[in-house]
Amino acid sequence: MKSNGASMRALVLESYGSPLKLTVMSRPTPAHGQVLVRIMASGVNPLDLKIRAGQAAHAKTRPPAVLGIDLAGIVEEVGANVTGVTHLKPGDEVFGMTGGIGGVQGSLAEFAAVDADLLAIKPKRWSMREAAAVPLTFITAWEGLVDRANVHAKQKVLIHRGAGGVGHMAVQIARARGAEVFATEVAPRMAGLEQLGAVAIDHLTATSDYVAKYTGGQGFDIVYDTAGGATLDASFAAARTYVGHVVSCLGWGSHALAPLSFRGATYSGVFTLLPLLTGQHRAHHGYILSEAAKLAEAEKLTPHLDPRRFTLASIEDAYATIEARDARGKIVIDIAT
Repeated sequence: MKSNGASMRALVLESYGSPLKLTVMSRPTPAHGQVLVRIMASGVNPLDLKIRAGQAAHAKTRPPAVLGIDLAGIVEEVGANVTGVTHLKPGDEVFGMTGGIGGVQGSLAEFAAVDADLLAIKPKRWSMREAAAVPLTFITAWEGLVDRANVHAKQKVLIHRGAGGVGHMAVQIARARGAEVFATEVAPRMAGLEQLGAVAIDHLTATSDYVAKYTGGQGFDIVYDTAGGATLDASFAAARTYVGHVVSCLGWGSHALAPLSFRGATYSGVFTLLPLLTGQHRAHHGYILSEAAKLAEAEKLTPHLDPRRFTLASIEDAYATIEARDARGKIVIDIAT
């Protein structure tokens, strides 16, 4: 299936639970404040699979829709009044968390008209695939650690599931800002955490003893929960007395706050989709990604990619890899082949 100069190929979710359909559709035109991006790579997130299955009401996506939240690509055309820190122009290589929810076209397509505020210039040392793997997970990690908890040097930071998508970004952000980082993970993934400079803790065998072992019983200055459920409850008990701050990007369900209150600690939630859903504070996401680019150029941030290659035509194989929990890093779809 080929596109022509006025059209593009895209994957369309026609109904919940159905395979995405490769379709030829009209190429979008950038509106006020937008740029047209030729998409080179699209990052796949577990949220994409939940949206396809109709299990992500919070993403406010209704079929027919083009999914794909993260992208990396090249600015093809600039709409009116594109300003901001980037001053984007044709030929710029960019990356961002730009759509796939709330009725905004996603990145499983050859082109997208994107709000320029959501984009940052891709660091030169990253490939398009590496850049497409970063936006959602890095922004989620940054909003928790920096925007909510103000992570800084000499703090002790605990990150639950530190080798996961958000977790491995959080480890690197905390390390870059001078914190001492500890992270829970399953045993086979602990070596990777240690390579990132974290003290790895086996989450299957760990008990509250690790709080005593690593903090003298005082608790951690910041605890970032990326797993939810019982892990969030454990996070409340691991926070440092009086000054501890627990952050979670998966605060689903009902939780007793008493263990946190008894320690005089605080809690913050992270909902990374808000700027896309509301249209507010989008420039802050562009700013966060510009900070990611700085860390990358300083060799302080490296995304973890699955080495396998997928295209628009093999998207279902990519989704199946995630569903089978067989991914060895972020799955990225090659759009331009």
